Amino acid sequence: MAFLLSLLLLEQVAARDVSISVDASNLLGDLNQPARYFGADEPNYAYYPDGQALLAELGQLGPQQTYFRTHNLLTTCDPPNDVSARLKWGCTNAYTEDANGNPIYNWTIIDRIFDTYLERGVKPYAQISFMPKALATDPDPYTFLFDPTSSYNVIYTGWSHVPTSWQKWGELVYQWVKHEVELRGEDEVAVFSSRADDLKPNIGYWNGTETQYFELYDYAVANVRRALPTARVGGPEVAGGPGGQFLPLFLDHTINGTNNATGGTGSQLDFISFHAKGLPTYTNATGSVPGHLSLNVSASLMNVRDAFSVISSYPSQKNKPVVIGEDDPDGCAACVSDAYGYRNNLMYPSYTAVAFSRDIDLAKRYGINLEGTLTWAFEFDDHPYFDGFRVLATNQIDKPILNVFRMFGKMTGQRVDANSTGQISLDAILSDSVRGEPDVGVLAALNETEHSLAIMVWNYHDDDLPKPDADITLDVRGLSQQWPGCQSARLTHYRIDNSHSNAYTKWLELGAPQNTTAAQVAELKAAGMLGTLGKPTNVQLSDGKAELEFSLPIHGISLLVLEQQ
Repeated sequence: MAFLLSLLLLEQVAARDVSISVDASNLLGDLNQPARYFGADEPNYAYYPDGQALLAELGQLGPQQTYFRTHNLLTTCDPPNDVSARLKWGCTNAYTEDANGNPIYNWTIIDRIFDTYLERGVKPYAQISFMPKALATDPDPYTFLFDPTSSYNVIYTGWSHVPTSWQKWGELVYQWVKHEVELRGEDEVAVFSSRADDLKPNIGYWNGTETQYFELYDYAVANVRRALPTARVGGPEVAGGPGGQFLPLFLDHTINGTNNATGGTGSQLDFISFHAKGLPTYTNATGSVPGHLSLNVSASLMNVRDAFSVISSYPSQKNKPVVIGEDDPDGCAACVSDAYGYRNNLMYPSYTAVAFSRDIDLAKRYGINLEGTLTWAFEFDDHPYFDGFRVLATNQIDKPILNVFRMFGKMTGQRVDANSTGQISLDAILSDSVRGEPDVGVLAALNETEHSLAIMVWNYHDDDLPKPDADITLDVRGLSQQWPGCQSARLTHYRIDNSHSNAYTKWLELGAPQNTTAAQVAELKAAGMLGTLGKPTNVQLSDGKAELEFSLPIHGISLLVLEQQ
């Protein structure tokens, strides 16, 4: 009913005129597409049926490589034979000890997880962390049960503690990487992006001191490189942007600190990582304004800005690749609340379009080599349809969020100059998020090899309330320099809105069934794919120019792809 009411109210709001210009002759440098990294707490879901299906889709998002990172790769199953996946938990039994304290290494489950990735075109973003029970200084309690209303603190159990032996910890890392090299070959393993540690060390994921974290990192890095000198290693995966002083202290240590494992100066650091999160809220009804949730894209962008500012202040580090290791609208994928009600609808993909595009803008401002921006969302097998979790698919039905990554996957090549009269400035979004007029923004890329121009346009607002459509006039110029003599182009207009690329609205139309028929499943699967606004058409070019007009509803996203004919 609320969904239908929103549609009725939208009809009463006057559309907003927006002019967008794209100059294909003004190239701004490579658009190093960062939207190809994903992750989850639960490693074992990868080889469950729904996990396998989703990984296959992630591996086909675009020409650039997709990576996947997961927690709990070194977590011990507790009890030992229970390898079932559940919320925020997973295990591999990679390390146990015999009665005399001698190590027992078992790579069976890790191999199964990584094989599942690789067979579907996804490479591991290998995370070396989460302490095995036999190595934890304070191992009990070790396991936990988490439900969507649990206090987040219940998860900080024995796996988050300091190792009983730095030498045993280092040897575990060495044996793991050595095994991967022997199994897959040096060239394959070398392209895994390896986090020497990923414990969000400034919050409860690490129950040790900063100094102990640096020691953990040093021993991990030294032993990764002992097994494979060409491996890329990085960190610290700190939460909250720079995490106060944690990121600069970590960078100081890797540059000038005494290496705890080797005794030398500094520690290998091939890339730098941190987290950025939004801050959603829910406002109860007041007067004529209904109760509604509000996202806060500025919270995430301020995390990114602050971390980039720290990194750029280190001359020896500023050119290193940077990965935003989690970049999400909120902080808990497995939690459910009124403030998290954006996850099934259009707010999630439109938020992501804004956040990731502005991450690119911030990287340019601070001279940062942004390699990846990771979405912490996957799927949970054996859960209800559209259950409210932050996932990409539900029972093998793709949510609208997955389609924005399909759009990003089509944006390759050189970024080109693009401007919108409806786009809020970067500084204004950092200061006030998107609380006034909606952000009608644009990002464009020219692929000179494939002779195509891709233009993404979004209509975003933080509030889940009716807002006006944007009536857009899109002027494209500069194609005569890129495509000399070309008189026409093929236009494909991809769209995410309430009636395109949206399995959630289709599910509501079907009556929100949980016991679906085969015919309903087929409808939902089709609705979950990236769809187009009509059929492809031919657009006439006059001196390399074209003018296009279309309407874009609030939280809708268009991707217009022009291809030379």
